Amino acid sequence: MLEIRPMTTADLAAVLEIEKALFPIDAWTDALFLAELAEVSISRDVSVAILDSQLVGYASFRYVGKQGDVNTVAVASGQQGKGIGTALMDWLESQAALRNVREIFLEVRSDNEAAIKMYATRGYERIDIRRKYYGNTIDANIMRKRVANV
Repeated sequence: MLEIRPMTTADLAAVLEIEKALFPIDAWTDALFLAELAEVSISRDVSVAILDSQLVGYASFRYVGKQGDVNTVAVASGQQGKGIGTALMDWLESQAALRNVREIFLEVRSDNEAAIKMYATRGYERIDIRRKYYGNTIDANIMRKRVANV
């Protein structure tokens, strides 16, 4: 059974393993994840996905006023396509509702077609492109979802 729960520092080794496997060129460091965790309940919500006692994904959400940003959502490569990313996005959007966020923004690699499709089905629209954003070679699609029910 899949569980979404708050991330702790004890999760960092498993999170970093997934991060480095998925994003070898521009992976987040332990310092970046520690900075995210330091802002929990101030301007961040950070979670992990646990499946059969194994950490298989994570997400971070930043909020300021009525706007929020998806800082990261990642699912271990062997676990993709099982609804874990969707569950993490459900959690993230529930946090947005709790924080009275009216717009959610995110950046997604232009070569990540599965993620782009998932975000589009959730109501995110591409509003711009950041050229060579990832590793100075891959563009980022900037996407936004307006949240009208908060």
